[in-house]
Amino acid sequence: MIRYCLLSATAAMALTSAIAAATDPPGTYATSLGRVYGGYQRILAMKEACDTATPATRAVNDRAFTAWEAQHRALIQDLQRRVSAMIGAASQDKDQYVRNLGKYEGAILLERKEYRDVLLGLGADELREQCQRMPETLKGPGADLAKVYASELEIIRKRK
Repeated sequence: MIRYCLLSATAAMALTSAIAAATDPPGTYATSLGRVYGGYQRILAMKEACDTATPATRAVNDRAFTAWEAQHRALIQDLQRRVSAMIGAASQDKDQYVRNLGKYEGAILLERKEYRDVLLGLGADELREQCQRMPETLKGPGADLAKVYASELEIIRKRK
């Protein structure tokens, strides 16, 4: 099965470290948002790792990812809006918002890259198998963000 745990914790930490301190205590909105957004980032990292390591699976995985992304589009857009709003809430003015946005998005991208690199460091056979299973994985319950993160989304959605 695809190894998702690493980025979940690290993306949540990157997203929530300074922002959460400014807006929410641990285990609430910010942590929940970080966990769900981390799940999305893990899927992106897996696709990127597969595109790099197994180009032969790229076309099939692109189609599967496009379908998965379309299915989750509203949730992904909502998560992105919420992340931007949290960054805005932690910023005192537009200039600081721009700086913070770059800082936090950069941290999230770095965590995604690190997870992608972990995946690329797996044995070639293991990664190839995971990449070949990616279309079925994206259709499975483990890639359904709304189901996997139902309790976190319940917390998140209490805040408009």
